[in-house]
Order: sequence, then C-alpha cells, then structure tokens
Amino acid sequence: MAGHSKWANIQHRKGRQDEKRQRVWTRVMREIMVAARMGGGDLGTNPRLRLAVDKAKAANMPAENVKYGIAKATGSLEGVHYEEIRYEGYGFGGAAILVDCMTDNKVRTVAEVRHAFAKHGGHMGTEGSVAFQFKHCGQLIFAPGTSEDKVMEAALEAGADDVITHDDGAIEVLTPYTQFETVKKALEAAGLKAEVAEVTMRADNMIELTGEDAQKMQRLLDVLEDLDDTQEVFHNASLPE
Repeated sequence: MAGHSKWANIQHRKGRQDEKRQRVWTRVMREIMVAARMGGGDLGTNPRLRLAVDKAKAANMPAENVKYGIAKATGSLEGVHYEEIRYEGYGFGGAAILVDCMTDNKVRTVAEVRHAFAKHGGHMGTEGSVAFQFKHCGQLIFAPGTSEDKVMEAALEAGADDVITHDDGAIEVLTPYTQFETVKKALEAAGLKAEVAEVTMRADNMIELTGEDAQKMQRLLDVLEDLDDTQEVFHNASLPE
C-alpha cells in the first residue's frame, strides 16, 4: 500500500473499532445470527459461525450474548430475520467502495446507503460495478519484527496463496477463503499470533489519495461505517494516517 505505513493503518483501524465497541458488538451479533441460521449452531460443523464467535471473543463480547444470539437464530428463541446485501460505489479519485450490510428492512437500508454516498460526494453504483476489483480471501497480518522466514514456511506449507512483507516490516499472509482456518491454525501452532485475522474483500490495487480528497474520502467512509445496518466497508483508497 503505497504512500503510508501498512502497520500504522491497521493500528488506526483497530483504534477506531475500539472506540465503537458497542457498535462492533451489534455487528458481530448479526453475523453470529446469520451464520447460525444458515449453517446451524454447532461450531464444529459451521466454519462461518466459528469465525463470528472468534470475532465476538476478540471484541470481548460476553459468552452469554453469543449463546443468546445462536439460540435466537436457530429457533430456540424468537428472533429477527436478517438478510445480507452488498452495495457498491465510488468515492473520491475513482476509489472503489463495497458496503456489506445485514438488514431486516432492505428498503430502509438502500435508502440510507444511497443518501450517504450522495450527500458526501460519492456515487452509488450497480451490482458488479466495483466488486471485480476485490478478492474474497483470508488475510492474516503480523506485526513488524515477526520472523518472515517462520511465517512463510508455516503459511505456505498450510496452503496459503502468498506472503507479502511490507516496507514497514508488517507481514501479510493471503489464503483462499476456504483455507483460512487451516492456515491460521498452522501459524498459531508455530507460535505465530496474527494481529489481524479475517476473511475479507482485499483490493487488487490501491489508489493513493492526499489532501482534501483524502479527507473527504475518510468522511464518506466514516458515514458509511456508522450506518446502523453496515457490517463492513471495504475500499481501495490508500489514505494518510
């Protein structure tokens, strides 16, 4: 990611997530409920649910909340029915944006997303307009100072696609999304703990923004992330910290 530190960007994102812990809990709970409804409440046979529960643990969500969400989704308790939907659009400098939502009211959600794009200088696109610029994959990122040789050996042996060492020393491991858990477990078995470990939509190429465009892009991303129905926002803008 040219123009700024990969590691600093990660720390900035984590800091913002910590500031919004209650919102993070809400989003993780939705992910747990959708995963449990689609694949059942057994962690042993539902990898998507395992990932959601891992996110809940990382966000310090109480175990009782997790159990309650699974129970609601699997019919043990009456719950709300959430649907997954993805919106695509453009920000400043032609930067691409994906907004993943979970909603119980698609009419409300699309109106809010469209309004956010329009009000803050973006442009909402049609389905498929920007998604081709991203790859659905597993991503693990290790702090500067981690042994590159150790990461590479464990990751590639476990089935990772690539290991990238960034200029600031951060090491990024990319996996097929279906192999994410296998690679993550192999790295942990080798004593390697990732600071970021997730299945994500990773941009193929980054667009560097500076000055006013960078500020406006950050504002647009903030507004999209703060929408009640937003789960994740992915983009290919390289922004200064």
